[in-house]
Parts: sequence; C-alpha cells; structure tokens
Amino acid sequence: MSSPDLLVSCRGAALTFGRGPTAVVAVHGADLDVRAGERLAIVGPSGSGKSSLLHLLAGLECPTSGTITRPGLHGPRDIGLVFQAESLIPSLDVTENTALPLVLAGRPQEETRRPVAEALDVVGAAGLADRLPDEISGGQAQRVAVARVLAQAPRLILADEPTGRLDHATGARVLDALLAAADRTGAALVVTTHDPAVAARLTVRRGMRDGRLLAPEAAQAPDPRGSLS
Repeated sequence: MSSPDLLVSCRGAALTFGRGPTAVVAVHGADLDVRAGERLAIVGPSGSGKSSLLHLLAGLECPTSGTITRPGLHGPRDIGLVFQAESLIPSLDVTENTALPLVLAGRPQEETRRPVAEALDVVGAAGLADRLPDEISGGQAQRVAVARVLAQAPRLILADEPTGRLDHATGARVLDALLAAADRTGAALVVTTHDPAVAARLTVRRGMRDGRLLAPEAAQAPDPRGSLS
C-alpha cells in the first residue's frame, strides 16, 4: 500500500525511441518517487535524458519498460507543466493564456477571474494582463507560464529547463515564481536544469548522465529568495 503523500512512483522506467540498431535509449531503468511538497532538481547536460524523464512523469510518454504509477494524482489536471520553449498562445492575451487550463476544464469564465488575477499577482505579472505574448519579454512569458500553472492549482508542477534561455537575473525571478507557486498550492515541484545554481535552490538533487538517474544528493537549507548569480 502506497503512502498517502506519494504522487508518482517510477520503478525501472525506461524510454527507448526507435528500434533495432538505430534505437536510442533516452532513459535507462529509472527509480524515482515524488512526494507531496517535495522540491526536486534533476540535473544534467543537454542530451542526458532529463526532459524524457520529465515527459514520463507527466504522462506525455509511456515507458518502454518498467512502471510508472501516480497514486496521489487524479488525472492530468493534477499536473502542471512549464516548458523551456515558448508555450503561450499568440492570439490570446496574458489573462486568457493564464485562464486556459481552467477554461479547458469547463470552469465558467466568471469563476476564472479571481484565480487568474491572484496567480498573475504572485508571479509579478499583474501589469501584463492585457498584453499579447509578442508584446512581452521571454522572462515575462515564462512567469506567465508559471502563473497559468498556479491558477490551475495542480498537485505536481513539472518545469523543463524553465530558466535555460534566460539571463541569470530573469531566471532568478522565474524560479522565484515557481517556488512561490509551489508554496502557494502545496504542490511538489520537479525542475530539470543544467545549471548547478538553479539546482542548489531545491531541496533534493538527482544527477542524470547518459539516460541514467543517479543517487539523490540533499541540498543544505536552500533559500527560496536566493540568487542564481
């Protein structure tokens, strides 16, 4: 019987793309538990399999072998995703982009206003509410993407290299927003990164090399208000 705070459990989870001699093993037999309220960094260079592992956790990919169970989650709405690439819909303004998961879940528009406004305020983007994505910076767009997750109030937040394309100061603000979102909702937070300074701000670090997830490394008293520089 699983612990009530266990959200996701991977046992020998592997992911292979292709078949035969051209097959690429992106993830080799990963064992990983993610629990409620956890702050986890998966650290490794480009091509190490971090994103593939995150996609497995999210259910965007199915394991080629091994198992992934989600005993503490009740469907896709319990998972919030923040991607490195631009993810805002160009034709929707910031408010509409932030409200999108709620609208897709069938929430009436009048019921989306308060959580959307609160989420934008938490990430410091309230002043951007009426702007279109091409009218804001990359760092602002990432904060709006975090606000979208916060408005959704998931139990698990998965962020794939959320600061990878940003300068240190802007990346610090985005990570501040992610930590604030997780604290606000009580969600677990899993961040993939190649930057040790980003990883240092999360409680537990797991290295990843050549598709293999390494043993956990505990950080000492991370300061959620710290700097990436």
